[in-house]
Amino acid sequence: MLNRRQFTRLAGTAALALAAPVPAFAAPTIIKFSHVVAPDTPKGKGAQKFKELAEKYTNGAVIVEVYPNSQLYKDKEELEALQLGAVHMLAPSLAKFGPLGVQEFELFDLPYLMDGYDALRKITDGEVGKMLLGKLEAKGIKGLAYWDNGFKVMSANSPLHTPDDFLGLKMRIQSSKILEAQMQALGAVPQVMAFSEVYQALQTGVVDGTENPPSNMYTQKMHEVQKHASLSNHGYLGYAVIVNKAFWEGLDPAIRSQLDKAMTESTEYANSIAKEENEKSLAAMKAAGKTEFHELTADEKAAWVAVLTPVHEKMSGRIGADLIKQAYAALGR
Repeated sequence: MLNRRQFTRLAGTAALALAAPVPAFAAPTIIKFSHVVAPDTPKGKGAQKFKELAEKYTNGAVIVEVYPNSQLYKDKEELEALQLGAVHMLAPSLAKFGPLGVQEFELFDLPYLMDGYDALRKITDGEVGKMLLGKLEAKGIKGLAYWDNGFKVMSANSPLHTPDDFLGLKMRIQSSKILEAQMQALGAVPQVMAFSEVYQALQTGVVDGTENPPSNMYTQKMHEVQKHASLSNHGYLGYAVIVNKAFWEGLDPAIRSQLDKAMTESTEYANSIAKEENEKSLAAMKAAGKTEFHELTADEKAAWVAVLTPVHEKMSGRIGADLIKQAYAALGR
């Protein structure tokens, strides 16, 4: 039985507990996820899937705000914004890392390096892919995953059947020395331009043509201002999902574990729909009838390959000859 002194102390403690304010629930962590393409592209849908899964698996402890179509930042601005912590998550195209000083990512821009998604997985899911993501850490960036868009077609307002057809054409590209060399090999004049500006540039004739996977071409309505396109599948366009390293490592480990799970599943989802989305977009553009699509003949493709594959050796000093050899070995070339 409690004596009087023990009872008084216990009663006082209980009173203090009752009088103490109830602690407020911690505010949810906000992750700003910015990207430059439309919500209905493979990347746009992948970002939305990550939002859904992240919020579900963390029970609302994390809120993901997705900003598509360059609503926050354009191509040239977004990486700097990420490094400064103004935005937390991006999925830039792999060519964006060259200007950042990690030009090894331009490996993915080499024309006719990979002949399909099976070959691609040997790079992104293998040692080459892991090594490349690791190189971002010195820049204050954590690489989480690779997301596909797809293999590119060439478009212009004149037919593009042979390399000679590119002579003198102003072709929009992303900022990539490899893509510059690719267009120069074809005799075209490369024009670096932000993705958000391409439609108007095509419409007004500032540039003659460009390269894109069908899903980007369709969702940005480029087929409305391009009369011809060749289904060359000459190069790959993909993305690296990245976060601000300090922000990511500052998260509670339990929360980060759930976000890793959400990223793994959203990556599987985004990559599973990429090929399907491109096929649907190509069919829709063909049905619209504004662009004439050309399937390269065997001889035409051989001519493209003969002109473009020397870009590998020409740019080996920039990417790294050993890295190209490592990629060839992974691909069984």
